[in-house]
Amino acid sequence: MAIRLGANQYGKAESRVVRIYRDTPRHQIRDLNVSTALRGNFAAAHTSGEQSDVLPTDTQKNTAFSFAKEKGVGAIEDYALTLGSHFLDASPAAEGARIEVEEYPWERITVDGQEHEHAFVRSGSGVRNTIVNVEGRGADRKTFVVSGISDLVVLKSTGSEFHGFLKDKYTTLPETNDRLLATSLVARWRYDHTEVDWDKSYDGIKQLLLEKFATIHSLALQQTLYGMGEAVLSEHPEVAEIKFSAPNKHHFLVDLSPFEVENPGEVFIAADRPYGLIEATVIRDDASDAGSAWHAVPGFC
Repeated sequence: MAIRLGANQYGKAESRVVRIYRDTPRHQIRDLNVSTALRGNFAAAHTSGEQSDVLPTDTQKNTAFSFAKEKGVGAIEDYALTLGSHFLDASPAAEGARIEVEEYPWERITVDGQEHEHAFVRSGSGVRNTIVNVEGRGADRKTFVVSGISDLVVLKSTGSEFHGFLKDKYTTLPETNDRLLATSLVARWRYDHTEVDWDKSYDGIKQLLLEKFATIHSLALQQTLYGMGEAVLSEHPEVAEIKFSAPNKHHFLVDLSPFEVENPGEVFIAADRPYGLIEATVIRDDASDAGSAWHAVPGFC
């Protein structure tokens, strides 16, 4: 029986890089969670412990911090692209580099109606993220960018139905034409190329997702996700495809009849588990080859 090493990669996960811009009295904050990884011809490190081709994970961590100062942090996609190209150049045995960056949003604290210049409060409007894969060398180098948002908790208190579903002897769920719909949305979209105004694209896509969630009269969460994805692809030609993972955050109407109190859809219990999990991909027919874009991206169909 032959035994061999399969797919592998190594890197430094979740370096918490906080960059403060203090060059003016009005400070700026960029709060990042950075994970880096290299894949390639590292069989010797696994089979014999030979480390001569291994760029240490500690070096990767140090580079992520130093580049936050040396190169600066603008759009997280640019920061990730810079790191990915650097690591591939610095590691001759590497065939690909994967950089994942999450950005935690902060807002300025308001004092007497004015934004404070150096005091902030964490925002709860979702976590921006990007995953960059860089592979190949010289003219053969390929770059793939997947960006997105997670922990975008949204709720609509009406405008959602769910009925006409398949039933068997174990079905107890009642049909409804008026329900509360909520989810903690994860959306990731693959860019067709890198000639993108990353911040403008992200802001536009996020706003479009929120608008469509609010305005689509939903017959199912699946229908809402498809409508959101269809809108993104229609208005953002730089995007090749978009994937969603949407846990249905169930809110069940509380029976107040034992207390002789009516409850016409006003008091709910929020249940955290179990939950329905809806996943979907919306893709344009002429989308480019995804290549390694979705390498090691969990949680999607």
